[in-house]
Amino acid sequence: MHDDRGLVEARLKRVLEERIRPAVYPESVPLEVAVWNAPGEPVPVAEGLAAEPGPIAVGDAWGAPWGTSWFRVTGTVPEEWAGRTVEAVLDLGFDENMPGFQCEGLVYRPDGTPVKGLNPRNQWVRIAAPAEGGEEVRLHVEAASNPVILDYHPFLPTKLGDKETAGSEPQYRLARMDLAVFDEAVWRLVIDLEVLGELMHELPEDSGRRWDVLRAVGRALDAVDLQDVNGSAERARSCLTEVLSVPAVPSAHRISAVGHAHIDSAWLWPLRETVRKVARTTSNMTALLEDEPDFVFAMSQAQQWAWVKDHRPEVWAKVVKAVADGRFVPAGGMWVEADTNMPGSEAMARQFVHGKRFFLENFGVENEEAWLPDTFGFAAGLPQIIKAAGSKWLLTQKISWSQTNKFPHHTFRWEGIDGTRIFTHFPPVDTYNCSMKGSEIAHAARNFKDKGVARHSLAPTGWGDGGGGTTREMIAKAARMRDLEGAAQVVWETPREFFEKAEAEYAEPPVWVGELYLELHRATLTSQAKTKQGNRRSEHLLREAELWAATAAVRTGSAYPYEDLDRIWKTVLLHQFHDILPGSSIAWVHREAEKTYAAVAEELDAVIDAAQRALAGEGDEPLVFNAAPHARHGVPAGGAGPRTAAPHGAPAERPGGGYVLDNGVLRVEVDARGLVTSAYDIAAERETVAPGAAANLLQVHPDFPNMWDAWDVDAFYRNTVTDLVDADEVAPGEGTSVRVTRTFGSSRVTQVLSLAPGARRLDIDTEVDWHETEKFLKLAFPLDVHTDRYASETQYGHFHRATHTNTSWEAAKFEACNHRFVHLGEPDWGVAVVTASTYGHDVTRTVRPSDGGTTTTLRVSLLRAPRFPDPETDQGLHRFRHALVPGAAIGDAVREGWRINAPERALTGAGPVAPLVALDDDAVVVTAVKLADDGSGDVVVRFHESRGGRARTVLRPGFAASAVEATDLLERPLADAGPVERGEDGEVVVSLRPFELRTLRFRRA
Repeated sequence: MHDDRGLVEARLKRVLEERIRPAVYPESVPLEVAVWNAPGEPVPVAEGLAAEPGPIAVGDAWGAPWGTSWFRVTGTVPEEWAGRTVEAVLDLGFDENMPGFQCEGLVYRPDGTPVKGLNPRNQWVRIAAPAEGGEEVRLHVEAASNPVILDYHPFLPTKLGDKETAGSEPQYRLARMDLAVFDEAVWRLVIDLEVLGELMHELPEDSGRRWDVLRAVGRALDAVDLQDVNGSAERARSCLTEVLSVPAVPSAHRISAVGHAHIDSAWLWPLRETVRKVARTTSNMTALLEDEPDFVFAMSQAQQWAWVKDHRPEVWAKVVKAVADGRFVPAGGMWVEADTNMPGSEAMARQFVHGKRFFLENFGVENEEAWLPDTFGFAAGLPQIIKAAGSKWLLTQKISWSQTNKFPHHTFRWEGIDGTRIFTHFPPVDTYNCSMKGSEIAHAARNFKDKGVARHSLAPTGWGDGGGGTTREMIAKAARMRDLEGAAQVVWETPREFFEKAEAEYAEPPVWVGELYLELHRATLTSQAKTKQGNRRSEHLLREAELWAATAAVRTGSAYPYEDLDRIWKTVLLHQFHDILPGSSIAWVHREAEKTYAAVAEELDAVIDAAQRALAGEGDEPLVFNAAPHARHGVPAGGAGPRTAAPHGAPAERPGGGYVLDNGVLRVEVDARGLVTSAYDIAAERETVAPGAAANLLQVHPDFPNMWDAWDVDAFYRNTVTDLVDADEVAPGEGTSVRVTRTFGSSRVTQVLSLAPGARRLDIDTEVDWHETEKFLKLAFPLDVHTDRYASETQYGHFHRATHTNTSWEAAKFEACNHRFVHLGEPDWGVAVVTASTYGHDVTRTVRPSDGGTTTTLRVSLLRAPRFPDPETDQGLHRFRHALVPGAAIGDAVREGWRINAPERALTGAGPVAPLVALDDDAVVVTAVKLADDGSGDVVVRFHESRGGRARTVLRPGFAASAVEATDLLERPLADAGPVERGEDGEVVVSLRPFELRTLRFRRA
């Protein structure tokens, strides 16, 4: 037989596109349209419905950037359509390739009842089935004219990302506003042919099944009367019945389809627009659930559920009903789909606390899965947090985006820094926006790495990023692939149902130890420095506020600000969303974030001040409050007292220019260029800076990645570097300090290098007035340290990475994340660099020709200047605090990291304040002291082993406690914890494994 595959496939493509799809709506009449443009920000639904609209017609331009237009569409069902299915087809000017990335709408009835959302892949509204002739139609559409930021030529700088710079030029033209007859038979023929055509392309060319499908498709096309598609659709479908009825082979891969709409809580749109995106998507999904009995939809991010509840009660009512039916499923158990690299220990824990609690309180649902399909890598401290929150599974697909190495598993156990293992699944479909295309389903089956031992994978199905969700077309295609030869078997299931099946069939999956590093989007550790500073500062202020407010409540009876702290935590957690904290959102988002963080700081400073004044009492004694988990200057951790102080020295002139700083512990030489040529540990008789090198070296690189400007830094950026060695001024500063000023390009840097009395650290305060474009600013510390690995802090501990590039996996980690410190060490001596706000860094090593020694260089990432999506990223004034800590062990790095992030607060009072909780081992770090969230007045203490070793500590509560119990993160008793060991005086004796996290709840007597 002659090979006519190409002929049939080309025929299918043209007939489907030009004849069959247009026949889905064989008859139509125009609707009358009027519009009211809301001034400024969106208005309440009632106001939009009541507004008096003006004229507009199909073809007219509408919608200034970020505007809201209320369309009123009216019409009458023609008498001759009686008994037929009638839909409104409302095309606001959509581009079908951009669902979620351009204009959208939410359709309402005149009484304010939401009907469904409109987007480029969902333009229909069911009017009646069957319709009555003469039936009046009246709908209102709240349309958002969100501009296209990520266009066909992506990553071009644009001012459309902020309403203050976007202008007023209309963005769209009305394309179609019709009433139309919906021919379900033709629509089903379209689905049949799409499924079979897509399947055909995925089957081997020599497969008999492919030829069976080809011949059936050919017969169906023969049966279609191109002049009467509607009259011949059923005849054509009958030609496909047999080929669609052949069951899948017994070994077919099995896919759990989960209805999904990944909605970025902010990204190429502001937070306020996400509130509406969620309302549109949930309206669509609740309507679809009513029509499709097999369909299941899962939605993560408790914040988005809360937005619907708070802002769109009419939509919330439908959601509540769908959840009660068990088919609209809360997923993930987190407040938002957060970045997991940068959030601190407590913040990461609170993501689960607030997320899970919302679903428990509103629906009685306990999530056991973490759902993070789009997060940019996963810190090694996360497994323990997931388990401590009462969860046991993780889903993500983002690691499939890695540029260098292919991850070896799709289903595995992920082991964190403390040894906790979490059952983890990467959907082999490699997208969180599966649309049930044959290519996607075939890719999932072929790509699945665990063949032979497992057969199940999950496919998050629906349009996402900007929302939209699953469509009726996706559901219809999935139904045809439920049991179809040549395809994987597709069934709608909840995340829990999938994980239970996957875990049952794969009892001993492989184990991956350590971080899940995304070999992409590395620059998100640096972009939008002020957003990152706001996050770090807010995290520590929240810890302080809880500590001092709890201490004041117990000691003085002061009111504990439960509601304020709950609200502020949720604000900070929202801004840890994986496109806000990483710095990859439009200018509007980051402009608002800066204002939000300032308001958070002001409010928390007031809470802290009120609590400390209540504790200090009336008096003139100078006191220092120490919120850090270690004693400082004679003041205990979590207490207040007089500070022991030593006099400051003054810098001495250095031969050859520059200055010497010496406090008897360190001797630091700053040369005439303002660079640190020596940092000598006097007790250890050890030099920190590598011979012939200089630390505190600012370096500038060109930074123009191949794509994803705010997200990516590509390895070739290192090929070109400018060392900033010319100083405008090097002069003595206040106390034992040196001030250095430099100018370069259009920017200016002022640094103050200071040595506190008795301190084993050089403090470095850097102020940058940054006006560069597409540049990367680093701060380098070349160290005389020989080591094949280094440690950087992560949640509840630290994680080691290689300093070498033996393998492609190690070479790919050329930019990595730290929290408060990075530590490099030999067995008997080490160096730490601690930071108050930066997260990105790189570590490299070279061997010196001069003496054969090793120079290990740590570089802190300070600033970038990408132009997309925010063309003004990081422009302006920035302040950074770092410290170089020679002779540091890991414990010193932990302590100094806390010191720089939790500065002391001074005020006067009656006398010292004893800590509410005291521990006798500095290796054990207290991350939270607070009152229980349930308002009982119980005291909750969370702590962990911080050095990677075993610890046994005695915890002494500074109050009478009648009982104590171990709890999970949600402050619920742990069923398998056993009784807490207590001493004679009420103290608690605790033994901890390396990096083990523990939460105790004390009932006050």
